[in-house]
Amino acid sequence: MFVLENIKYKDILNIKNLTIPENKITCLIGESGSGKTTLLKLLNKMISPTNGSIHYKNKAIKYIDSIKLRRNVVMLSQTPVIFKGSIKDNLLKGLNFSEKPMVNDNTLKEILSKVHLDKPLDLTAKELSGGEKQRLALGRIMLMNADVYLLDEPSSSLDENTEDIIINEFVKYIKTNNKTLIIVTHSKNIAKTYADNIIEINKGNLKG
Repeated sequence: MFVLENIKYKDILNIKNLTIPENKITCLIGESGSGKTTLLKLLNKMISPTNGSIHYKNKAIKYIDSIKLRRNVVMLSQTPVIFKGSIKDNLLKGLNFSEKPMVNDNTLKEILSKVHLDKPLDLTAKELSGGEKQRLALGRIMLMNADVYLLDEPSSSLDENTEDIIINEFVKYIKTNNKTLIIVTHSKNIAKTYADNIIEINKGNLKG
């Protein structure tokens, strides 16, 4: 799905060749500051490489419209953006961005159930805790029904038990719907349990 060739980004990343498969779960692991988040950002054109080429579905991403790409390759940062308004408003933001049809409240409640967020739709989103905001953001991107999900430490604000429940639910969604998941994680347990493909980055280089 993604093919990277001779990629360099400043002095942060240096990757000769890397292929990330479609409809698989790929975990990016490595020490803090090794370049994992930089790699994620390159995959949906949040940043552009200093040198080299990235292809998505056999097309160079530099020729793909950035907004169109990000509707199909959705990234969730470690500290997710929470918008003004209610939980419902936040869930619908992703559908607005991706130009998808709006859904009814029952569908929104089903999504909240999947991310184990037992809160009313009209609750102000800013009132949520850090972990709850992370779960809300995960629900928002699930609704977007993208082809590829890029998650940067999606469970960093969750306790270990909740982390396992939420990641398991998201992985189930990915597999059931034939999506592609690329996830940066600090958890070796998550990588070992869920990954079809593990990529280790060390000081900007692929390890192994």
